Amino acid sequence: MEVSEKDLDSLERSADAAARLLKALSNKDRLMILCYLAEGERKVGDLEALLDLRQPTLSQQLARLRNEGLVATRRSGKSIYYSLASVEVQAVIETLYRLYCAPEQAGKTAGAASTPETAPVAQER
Repeated sequence: MEVSEKDLDSLERSADAAARLLKALSNKDRLMILCYLAEGERKVGDLEALLDLRQPTLSQQLARLRNEGLVATRRSGKSIYYSLASVEVQAVIETLYRLYCAPEQAGKTAGAASTPETAPVAQER
């Protein structure tokens, strides 16, 4: 099967978008924020309490996620609510949850993808 130049350009754009998403997910605080947002919209104060993060740290991570287009905001009075910005982000977070956090994964033996420590990791070339 021959790949056309147009298909190659499309594949490259998709790979760039996927790489940006994965890079944004590579920070534990940002990943935890997205995991909580996968459950539904949250106020900044709620995220601060759930994550036990200082407000400046949380603001910095939320700004990064906003700049990457991974979260959306909504203002209601003095409160700012955050939510996941796309179904793609939701799908990735749900997949990570199933692999690493779901209750049925908790009892698996070493080598299973139950925790980041036991999950197989591809070596960078």
